[in-house]
Amino acid sequence: MSGRGQTNKWLIAVTVIMGTIMAALDISIVNVALPYMRGNLGASMEEITWVATGYMLSNVIIMPLVAMMSERYGRKRFYIASIFFFTASSLMCAMSWDLTSLVVFRIMQGAGGGAIIPLGQAILRESFPPEEQGIAMGVYGFGVVLGPAFGPVLGGWLTDNFSWRWIFLVNIPIGILNLILISRFIHDPAYLKREKGRMDWEGLGFLVLGLGALQLMLEKGESRDWFQSNFIVYMALIALVATVLFIWRELVCDKPAVDLRVLKDVSFASGTFLIGILGLGQYAALFMLPMFLQQLLGYSALNSGLVLMPRGLCMALVMPVAGRLYNRIGPRILIAAGIIVTTFSFWQLSILSLNAGFWDLLVPNMLQGGGFGLIFVAVSTVVLSSIEKPRMTAATGLYNVVRQVFGSVGIAIAATVLSRGQQIYRAGLVKNLTAFNPNVTNWLRTVAGMPGGGFYAPRRMALGLLDGALMRQAGMLAYNHLFLLVTAVFALCMPLVLMLRGGRPPELPEMGGPVPD
Repeated sequence: MSGRGQTNKWLIAVTVIMGTIMAALDISIVNVALPYMRGNLGASMEEITWVATGYMLSNVIIMPLVAMMSERYGRKRFYIASIFFFTASSLMCAMSWDLTSLVVFRIMQGAGGGAIIPLGQAILRESFPPEEQGIAMGVYGFGVVLGPAFGPVLGGWLTDNFSWRWIFLVNIPIGILNLILISRFIHDPAYLKREKGRMDWEGLGFLVLGLGALQLMLEKGESRDWFQSNFIVYMALIALVATVLFIWRELVCDKPAVDLRVLKDVSFASGTFLIGILGLGQYAALFMLPMFLQQLLGYSALNSGLVLMPRGLCMALVMPVAGRLYNRIGPRILIAAGIIVTTFSFWQLSILSLNAGFWDLLVPNMLQGGGFGLIFVAVSTVVLSSIEKPRMTAATGLYNVVRQVFGSVGIAIAATVLSRGQQIYRAGLVKNLTAFNPNVTNWLRTVAGMPGGGFYAPRRMALGLLDGALMRQAGMLAYNHLFLLVTAVFALCMPLVLMLRGGRPPELPEMGGPVPD
């Protein structure tokens, strides 16, 4: 975008960030309210997880389709439709009358939210000049991280003081204001040509089937003991076959639903793979830390959100700085520095104990925020630096879906490692709890001898307390092991940095100003 786009670039940035924060917020804000929803709607633990699963499922499926939908209906119209769909679905979620209606409305909300983030990224890339692409991605990252950072805190506060329905109602005024701003400041670029030909229904069907089956397998794998379950085996086979057919179809189709040919760009392909591997570790950490704080250290949902807030604040502070540094020192140094800082932060978490306090958690969280901020801005900028503007929307959709899918894999792996690790460490610790261990007998004698109703009841209580303490220690060791694995994942990503383009992004050709809507 030339004159008009250049003049209004910060108004465009504010407009895009508003929608991005809203969509990113709903990924995390719901999690703290799930227990309240379960009680209010009379759902089981397995059933209530569909409130989160349904959103993520439709979110992932829609992301790679944003380019096709933009070309077919116009990007501005599709962006407005996505915001409207998301806002209207939020209202329906708040008005839902049972679990089924809530899950259906969450799936609809995820379909709207899945398009908002990649569309916003593409619009920001085109609104800022080539020498300010790092700043653009810093601004974009600011919106992406603020949602997950404040989601648990806001969700916990609204649920505790009002009801779980308010976590959806807060989207309504933001969505309405965002629609007004989009209609005023966002315009279709001149290069975007409407495509009214036959839609690639075969590729679309394979995509929905493959990603849907994969997401279901990852979400339900741990609870169903993975490949011991026929359901998980079937989902894995469907995901594999559908993905292979999808790739074949998109490579031979003249007008594919998803432009996989963009992966021929080595910098884009290597950067997307890198953000996928890093996303695997990052999402696993986002999943682990709240559980660690609540299950082992006894924090409430609201307090755990407050403890984790410094990480999000550090990311928000570092990203604009990283954007300005990008053109001066290049992406490789920024990404390498971010990986080193993040790796060290996870190593610090891997040596925590059950006596960890707020200050023991503050430094690793702040380092994580700073490291993630450096990585996100640099990778987001360099990975799209050599992509032509007409293919930018397709590239951002593919980039975001890879990050999301790898993140889901990371969460699934983390859940499995935690569950099985706790069992393994408990079995190892139990071997030391024998009647011949003087520490055990002295502890039992001391606890059983406390006042309260005879000998046998306190003794049974002492054994119960001992088993609880054993489980907490086994849980702590499992978390330590998991944090150490994430440390290794980040450390092993360092060689991938060498595959990225070095230096500043190339000057992208001007494609003309916006066209009338």
